[in-house]
Amino acid sequence: MSTAGDVGGADATRVLLVDDQELVRVGFRLILERAGLEVVGEAADGAAGVAAAAELQPDVVLMDIRMPVMDGIEATRRILDADASRRVLALTTFDLDEIVFAAVRAGASGFLLKDVPPADLVHAVRVVARGEAMLAPALTARLLERFAAAPPPDAALPPDLHLTEREVEIIRLISRGHSNAEIGAELFLSESTVKTYVSRLLAKLGAHDRVQIAILAYESGLVRPGDRAAP
Repeated sequence: MSTAGDVGGADATRVLLVDDQELVRVGFRLILERAGLEVVGEAADGAAGVAAAAELQPDVVLMDIRMPVMDGIEATRRILDADASRRVLALTTFDLDEIVFAAVRAGASGFLLKDVPPADLVHAVRVVARGEAMLAPALTARLLERFAAAPPPDAALPPDLHLTEREVEIIRLISRGHSNAEIGAELFLSESTVKTYVSRLLAKLGAHDRVQIAILAYESGLVRPGDRAAP
C-alpha cells in the first residue's frame, strides 16, 4: 500500500469530483489542477455522479460517501458495475470502520478523509489511477481483521478456481501490503513478472485491485491473520 508523495508533474489522469458541498469540490479542483491533473467534471449527488462517470469517462472518481439522492456507496457500486476499469477514491469526514468497510466492499480502491493534505490527495489520485490501492496500513489491517472475523455467506472461492502455489504466495504477500517490487525481492522474481501474476489474479478472482484480492483471500479463509507469506 502507498502513502504520501510529492505534488507536481503533469499527467493525463482525468478526475471526476462527486460531493454535495460546492466548497469541497472547488478546493479539490484547485489542488488537483495545480498538480497537473485534469478535472473533467463535478456532480453534487451520487445519481448525478453515476451519470457523469458514464458520460465523461474519468480515470478516477473522488466520491463523497454521504450525499442526497444516492449515497456514495451505491454510486460507487453502479459506476464499477458499468465499467470495472474506473477507480474510485471514497471521501468522508469521519474515519468510521462501517463506512470504510462498505466503501471497500462496493469496490473503492482507496479511502481518504476530507481534511487530507493537498500532497496526499494528489498522490492518492495518481496511485489509484495506476491500478494500485490507497489505504493506510493500519486501516487495511483493521479492515482485513473485520472481513476475516465476519465473512459474508458467499465468501467461499469458486470450487473450479485453481490457484498455483506461486499464486497463493503472491496473494499472501499482497495481503500483507507488499508492493510488486517487494514481492519480487521476496520471491526472487522480476517486478514485471510479479505484475503479470497480479494481473492474472485480478482476472481470476474478479477483483478490482490489490485490496480486493486481499479481502477475497481473508473472506474465503485462504489467508488468515498472522499467516506467513509461504505455505
